[in-house]
Amino acid sequence: MNKLFLPLIFSCVGYTALAQGPAITSWLQNTTKTGNYYPKTGTPTLTPNNILVNCQKVEYSSTSVYVHTKGIPSYPVGPYLDGNTNQAGDQSAIFKFPLTPTQNTGTSTATTLGNIGVFINGVALFDFQDGVAWNNTTKALCGGPGNPPCGTAGKDWTRDAVLAEMKGFDCAKGHPAGTNYHHHQNPTAFKLDKTAVSTVCNLYDSDGLYVLDETKHSPLIGYAYDGFPIYGAYAYKNTDGTGGITRMKSSYRLKTMTTRTNGPDVSTTYPLGYFREDYEFVANTDPDYLDVHNGRVCKTPEYPAGIYCYFATVDANHNSFYPYVIGPTFYGVHANRKVTTVTETTTEYNASTGGSSILESLNSSSVSIFPNPSAEFIAIQVKDLVKEDLHVTLTSIDGKELAKTQINKGQTASFLNVQTLYNGVYFVKISDGISDYIQKVEISR
Repeated sequence: MNKLFLPLIFSCVGYTALAQGPAITSWLQNTTKTGNYYPKTGTPTLTPNNILVNCQKVEYSSTSVYVHTKGIPSYPVGPYLDGNTNQAGDQSAIFKFPLTPTQNTGTSTATTLGNIGVFINGVALFDFQDGVAWNNTTKALCGGPGNPPCGTAGKDWTRDAVLAEMKGFDCAKGHPAGTNYHHHQNPTAFKLDKTAVSTVCNLYDSDGLYVLDETKHSPLIGYAYDGFPIYGAYAYKNTDGTGGITRMKSSYRLKTMTTRTNGPDVSTTYPLGYFREDYEFVANTDPDYLDVHNGRVCKTPEYPAGIYCYFATVDANHNSFYPYVIGPTFYGVHANRKVTTVTETTTEYNASTGGSSILESLNSSSVSIFPNPSAEFIAIQVKDLVKEDLHVTLTSIDGKELAKTQINKGQTASFLNVQTLYNGVYFVKISDGISDYIQKVEISR
């Protein structure tokens, strides 16, 4: 398929949160819709998993926000071209984030295997690594599935999951560890990148949490385990909110080398970037280059007074770039945010459905309806973060409804089957209950 405010008082180590600030209101909530997955490659069939998607409940106290989620996105997951037979499963997790995160002024805490953050749809964020390393004694990989344990070896060269496990990611750039579906990188569809580095999206719908848009400040897409927000790849060039929109750039670069001390030589099997230690940090004073944690202190639409933000970094072709989201260390005070119960008095936050309309800002450049003319199907792709369900209908020129579908919050795409329709002019209408967006399409065979 084609490519598809709440003011805060800020300080250098944190900010004062007001009731129902972004850390409370940004989570995508759902209590009715369930997810889908593709169980195999070849001719994948979309299969219901009967697990609620996004976040089921958000509650908060004066100091914390609690997010209840099953860890399942509303976009389809799988298949995994590396033969991974695991499927995304119900995590039934509660995450507790601080409303006033603070900078760690001591020794930075390294990111670890497993959860290091949560996306606003309740899906887990992992760091760059996958548990595999290089054992220079055996001259082979160790750790992870199918490899012998590393023991005390494997500390010099830590494998980068994004490069090494490329075949194992689905179209939305995610995969399961056991049943814990997660992303190591920006949760956007491979095929929507300027240069696709995976063909998995050719098998089925190209979907993800949002679509990269070079003309807009990227949405807030999650929170790290130190409590600071995570944004997509594009933001204001200058930290004071001026300078126009530009891509946030990682300050890490690949080293220039052909050999690795106590590691394998650079080769087609172990190319540069295969291990974390292939990268070096090169500080850059330009405001659109990020710090050693892959973030910066800046103003954003949700935090107009400024806060420390991480960014999901990509290169000029929109391919994920190390350290991908957070890392290799946290900026703030880190803690394990997964809890088993809520042990304090809280207020439940219920997202309203009568607020501003996403469709008021949509136009022909931010909605893709294709192919047009069409013979078999019409794809509808929204270049934004969908926070409310969008209802899509196909009507005849005299207003008769012929087909309908839906883009759920936390998705970007949906499809209409038009194989049974006669040649002619029709209209696609997208509605969120407040506003409508209408575009003419043609059926031609």
